[in-house]
Amino acid sequence: MRVFSGLDEFTAAVGEHLGYSEWHTITQERVRLFADATDDHQWIHLDTERAAKGPFGGTIAHGYLTLSLIPMFGPEIYRVDNLTMGVNYGLNKARFPQAVRVGAKIRAGGELLEATDVPGGKQVVVRWTIEIDGEAKPACVAETVARLIA
Repeated sequence: MRVFSGLDEFTAAVGEHLGYSEWHTITQERVRLFADATDDHQWIHLDTERAAKGPFGGTIAHGYLTLSLIPMFGPEIYRVDNLTMGVNYGLNKARFPQAVRVGAKIRAGGELLEATDVPGGKQVVVRWTIEIDGEAKPACVAETVARLIA
């Protein structure tokens, strides 16, 4: 994990790849919990028997589940010390090029794309690429926008 002493050191890393998270296995239980939390109970996520005969050969994680794991991956990759707080500000874009089958392992890599001044701190854009172990295409590529306040 990369540790930055503060905003100046972090923003000096614009254009750099920040590293990779650990690999995490996507379980059917996690998919079920996400389905319950979002009321998205589509069969491709939950019905293992029907999904086995479907287009993905088994149940798959929701794309938004994959995206929602970025806050888990981030602290495994980097930390910025001496902040008062950090808040999500939004997304510039998100794409899901490859479905994540239940049982697959995924990890994220992050690249700091931008850092601009905002009152009290910086607004930063990080491009996240969530990889699937053994697959050529990523599960998700997303640009997150956050406000980091010193």
